[in-house]
Amino acid sequence: METLGTGWALKSKTSFSRNSPVLLLGKCYHFKVEDDDSVTEACYEGSNEDSVMGNAEAFRKDFASRVWLTYREELPPLPSSTLTSDCGWGCMLRAGQMMLAQALILHFLGRDWTWSEAMTLQPLDTETWTTTAAKRLVASLQGSPRPSDQGSPPMHQAQARGSAEEADAHLKEMYHRTLVSWFGDSPSAHLGLHRLVRMGLTMGKQAGDWYGPAVVAHILKKAVEEATDPGLAGITAYVSQDCTVYSADVIDSHRAPRAGQVSAERSDAPPSQHSDQPVSASALSDSRAVIILIPVRLGGEKTNPDYFNFAKSILSLEYCIGIIGGKPKQACYFVGFQDDSLIYMDPHYCQSFVDVSTSDFPLQSYHCPSPKKMPFSKMDPSCTIGFYSRSAQDYERISQELSKVLQPSARDKYPAFTFMQGHGRDYDLSAGLTPEKREWPFIRDPRRTATTTGDFVLL
Repeated sequence: METLGTGWALKSKTSFSRNSPVLLLGKCYHFKVEDDDSVTEACYEGSNEDSVMGNAEAFRKDFASRVWLTYREELPPLPSSTLTSDCGWGCMLRAGQMMLAQALILHFLGRDWTWSEAMTLQPLDTETWTTTAAKRLVASLQGSPRPSDQGSPPMHQAQARGSAEEADAHLKEMYHRTLVSWFGDSPSAHLGLHRLVRMGLTMGKQAGDWYGPAVVAHILKKAVEEATDPGLAGITAYVSQDCTVYSADVIDSHRAPRAGQVSAERSDAPPSQHSDQPVSASALSDSRAVIILIPVRLGGEKTNPDYFNFAKSILSLEYCIGIIGGKPKQACYFVGFQDDSLIYMDPHYCQSFVDVSTSDFPLQSYHCPSPKKMPFSKMDPSCTIGFYSRSAQDYERISQELSKVLQPSARDKYPAFTFMQGHGRDYDLSAGLTPEKREWPFIRDPRRTATTTGDFVLL
């Protein structure tokens, strides 16, 4: 069963080879049953030392713990629109939300975190995801008691009743639930669809329009910067200019306090048990984490095969938060690969609205048990790559490692993007541009000496 561009059918079960490693956002897994000394060597050479070996069950749990954002219906009307659903047009915004959610997981929970209920998710690959099916599942989840639905006791009670491990698990689950709530489908959700659509209005986009990966990068940056939740005070976002990451601008983003950021006096208090808002460690100091978003184009009309190994190297890094792109007019969120196929999360399922304002809202529809695969050759060349940098010191390491990955070989004439010392030009890439031009990542200031030829940057 194939997934249509604007449809919501579920594909048949994805098959994985037992003879090749699987990379998932920097973690390496191998599905061989027997021990094999060659397995470690088989893991892609671009992966870092922190990569772990695991079996199929460990991979399933890791994948299912990633936050899954999909089409939803029966929403409050979207800004400047009468639309109450994003089905058929909002897939790139949903892919962007998933990439942003992964950055927040790294920020609050770390790459090793997995959801305790990930392995209890029901498989979705046996029925078509219709509106009726979605309603039935959500209704069943809301009606059946689960351990997480019994109400979250205050943190001091958790510490009093059990071990430090239990208290830590409770705290992380609180962070997990709060993180998902930031992506709720209501006007008040800080990183929700309504907020992203409102941000898009300032860039010439409206609800119902097609959003490309470059525009979504700027929308995500704006949403993170303008979020007022205290838990998000310790993180901001940066978007590259002309496929160039200006290191001084990223360092400034790490160090500069954001407008409206809570003061140190207020930030050192634990999250309120009423608001359940996590406050990150970086919010307690003068340093912020930075989500680095890099819109690129990996070829002309089709993705240049010379970039395949580059994409594999990127997805083998634990601080990579994935790639948003997809097929033409059909967005998805790339999180890994096996051999020459990308592993991705698909937003093309229309689920019913979930009220995330309740303390025990069901989390199951925000996690997907079924990965999908796509040949690299079918990937649209226009995409946005994301990285998470916890501190200025972290960024120095990241930029050095990525610079090595970006060094072009004899076949790869042009790197996908580049790092430059100093600051970028003081102009807004999205200012005064038509939506069509804003989708093209290689917009250049005419005052600059660098030139372009075709689809690539001349360095």
